[in-house]
Amino acid sequence: MHPALQGLLTIAIGVGACIGYFYFSNIILDKVIFPARGQNAGRNINRANLVRPWLFLLPGLLALGLYLAYPVVETLRLSLTDRDLGGAYVGLENYRKMSGDPKFWEAMRNNAFWLLVVPAMSTAFGLLVAQLTDRIRWGSIAKSLIFMPMAISFVGAAVIWKLVYDARPLGTEQIGILNAIYLALGGDQPMNWLTIPFWNNFFLMVVLIWIQTGFAMVILSAALRGVPEETIEAAIVDGANPFQIFFRIKVPQIMGTIVVVWTTITIVVLKVFDIVFAMTNGQWETQVLANYMYDQLFRARDWGVGSAAAMVIMLLVTPILVWNVYNARKEMK
Repeated sequence: MHPALQGLLTIAIGVGACIGYFYFSNIILDKVIFPARGQNAGRNINRANLVRPWLFLLPGLLALGLYLAYPVVETLRLSLTDRDLGGAYVGLENYRKMSGDPKFWEAMRNNAFWLLVVPAMSTAFGLLVAQLTDRIRWGSIAKSLIFMPMAISFVGAAVIWKLVYDARPLGTEQIGILNAIYLALGGDQPMNWLTIPFWNNFFLMVVLIWIQTGFAMVILSAALRGVPEETIEAAIVDGANPFQIFFRIKVPQIMGTIVVVWTTITIVVLKVFDIVFAMTNGQWETQVLANYMYDQLFRARDWGVGSAAAMVIMLLVTPILVWNVYNARKEMK
């Protein structure tokens, strides 16, 4: 079957199945299980109204159970077994093996660097762009251009930036813009930027900052527009300059939104995989936790250590996710 036809058929069947489920489940609920007739009509209507929300939630709950809850439980089970022993239970042996692997600690160290740099820079740039674009006539166009990287997949962005960092032999035309600039400024030879230990991590971080700045800008721009004009006008009357208005009036009032943006990007950073996999594959001391997990699962064929790495990622993400949801709900009140 042609892929386009297959896609259209999948959409038609999926949408049709959803409509059919909700339509017929309501008919069965109202006509068969709790019919609105006889002496118990009123009570049946109330009972049907109590059950009805669960009809809408049931597909989502099943999907979450199948694609989230079950994988978590199964991953935990696999992290406690050994494939070489036929799936025998080995307790925490995989976690001890992982903690003795230098590559694991390299991944932990690099993830820590990413957590320090990417959320801070993305949020700061997003806030700066949100403030500046609201003050210019063509601000909406600028926002569209800055938000555009969000529409690119992580792998696509990695390929773009890999070309930016590309290095060709000396004497040949440089297609990597960074080396072209470096040589034009007097550099003696092209640099293989992605192979320079420590600094290559920052070159990888630039890709995620480039993507996430647009996300931060959109959220923070909406928050800045929600700052009451009365407070700004009062500050102007009191003689505050633009910097004081921004840092002492606007930023404190949107601090909750800044924290939510920060923590959301933090979760993305903890799960980063595509960029590292496509650009360095964890070589030259650029390993991260998600790429380490992939290496153990699909290259080393060690489901025990790979699953243990997955559990570490989940344990790191969960507290931040819970705290993020808590703050988001508090902001909505």
